[in-house]
Amino acid sequence: MDQQKPASKDDRRGKTQALLFSVFAIGTCGLIYELLAGTIASYMLGDSVTQFSTIIGVYLFSMGLGSYLARYVRKDLIACFIQIEILVGLIGGISSLVLFLAFSELDAFRVVLYSWVTVTGILVGLEIPFLLRILKDQFPFSDLVSKVLSLDYLGALAASLLFPLWLVPQVGLMRSSFIFGFLNVLVAIWTCHLFREEHRRPMLTLQAYAALVLLLVGVAFSDVLSEFTEQRLYQDPVIFSRASRYQRIVATNAQGEMRLFLNGQFQFSSLDEYRYHEALGHPGLAAVGAPRQVLVLGGGDGMAVREILKDQRVQRVTLVDLDPTMTEIFTYHDAFAALNNYALRSPRVQVVNADAFVWLEDNTSLYDFIVVDFPDPSNYSLGKLYTATFYLRLAAHLAPDGVAAIQSSSPLMARRAFWCIVETVRAVGLEAAPYHVAIPSFGEWGYVIASHKPFQMPDRLPEDLRFLNRLIMPSLFEFPIDMEEVPVEVNHLNNQILVRYQEQGWE
Repeated sequence: MDQQKPASKDDRRGKTQALLFSVFAIGTCGLIYELLAGTIASYMLGDSVTQFSTIIGVYLFSMGLGSYLARYVRKDLIACFIQIEILVGLIGGISSLVLFLAFSELDAFRVVLYSWVTVTGILVGLEIPFLLRILKDQFPFSDLVSKVLSLDYLGALAASLLFPLWLVPQVGLMRSSFIFGFLNVLVAIWTCHLFREEHRRPMLTLQAYAALVLLLVGVAFSDVLSEFTEQRLYQDPVIFSRASRYQRIVATNAQGEMRLFLNGQFQFSSLDEYRYHEALGHPGLAAVGAPRQVLVLGGGDGMAVREILKDQRVQRVTLVDLDPTMTEIFTYHDAFAALNNYALRSPRVQVVNADAFVWLEDNTSLYDFIVVDFPDPSNYSLGKLYTATFYLRLAAHLAPDGVAAIQSSSPLMARRAFWCIVETVRAVGLEAAPYHVAIPSFGEWGYVIASHKPFQMPDRLPEDLRFLNRLIMPSLFEFPIDMEEVPVEVNHLNNQILVRYQEQGWE
C-alpha cells in the first residue's frame, strides 16, 4: 500500500474516527439496498417469504464473494475504496428506478433483479475488508475487528428500524434508494478530502461529485420518477398511490371505472364489486335470526361494511384491519369513501387497526355474524389467516347461532385452494357451506359459510340489492363438474399447503 504517514497524531486520529463512522454509514446503506430489492420483488412477484429469502441468500453470497475478491487488491487501497463507494452509491441509488422499469418493460425481470442484487452485494462485500486493511495500523487486530464489525452491525440495526417505520411509509422506495446512494457517495467524497495526500487523484474527487449531483437530481425528481414508473405498471391512468407500512396501495381510473391494487394485485373494480360484496355479506347475514353484533376481519375498503349496514337489525359493526392507511383512505378520502357509501363514518361502526390473527386471541367477544375478507392466500403471511389455528379462534368468537362468511378465492382457477379452505373449516368442527358467484372482473369466485349448526337457506334479503335475490341464491350453492370438490389437505400453520395450492392454481 502506497499511503503516506499522517502528519500528526491528531490528523491520524481524525482520519481513523472518520473511517469508523464510515463503517456505520455503509452498514446502514448496504442493508437498505437489500431491503429495497426484497420489497420491490415482493410487490412485483408476490410471496414475500420466498422473495426475501432468495434476495437475502443471493445478497449474502455476493457479499462473501466480494470479500474474497478483496484479497487480490494489494495497492492503492484508499483510491479503490473511494471508487467502490462511488459505484455502490450509484448502483444502489438507482436500484428502485431500474427494478421498477425492468418489471414493466422486460420479460426477464428476475434476471435483472438477481443480477443487480449480485453486483450490489459484491461491491458491498468489498467495503469492510478494504477498511480493515486501511485501519490495520491504528488498532490491535482484536480491537479493530470488534470495532468495525460492531459499527457495521449497528448500521444494519438502524436500517432495519428506519426502513419499515419511516422510509417505506413516509419517504417511498424511489427516494429512499436515491438518498442512501447519496449517503454512500458522501462517504466517498469525505474520504477523498481526508486522504487527498494519499490518493492524489483529482479525477476521483471529480467523479464522486458528479455521482453526488446525479443522485441529488434523483432525490429531487423522485416523485416524478415514481409516477412515471408506476404508470408503466398499470393499463389505466393511476389516480392515487401510497405506500403504507404493510403494502403499496394504488388506484386507477378509466372512463369512470376505478380499480384498486394492493402490492400490484387487483382487488376490485367499481363496476362490479357490488356482486362480490353482496354475495359475501348477505346470504350469511340473512340466515342469522338476530344479527346485532357483527365482526368484519379485513375488508379495510369498507365495502363489506356497506352491505352489512343495509340490515337495520345490526346494532354494531367492528372492523378489524391491519393497515390504518387503508381504513383512513376509505374513511376520509371522499373519492374512496363514496364507494362504500361512507360506511366507515357510521356511528354503528368501530374501526380497529390490528392483526386479526392476534386480535382474535386477545379478544373475548361473541358475534352473531362474522365476515372474513382477506386478500387471497398468495403468501405465508396471508396464508396464516386461512389455517386451522385461525378458524379455531374464529369459532371461539362465533355465537352459538352465529354465521361466518369467508372469501375463498376462485373454485375454477384455484380449485384445490378453494376446497382446501372448505376442508380446513370442517377440520375445526364447523359446518361448511361452500358457494360461488360470477364476477366479470375476476371470473368465478368462491365463498364459504361457516357455522356451528348446518346452514339454512334464508328466505329474506334486503330490498335494495343490485345483484342478489332469493330466486338465484340457491343456485350459488350448486357447483358444476369443473368446480366440484377434490381431495385436499387441511391448511395448518406448520405446512401452509394452501399457499402452494393457490400458486399452482393461478400459474
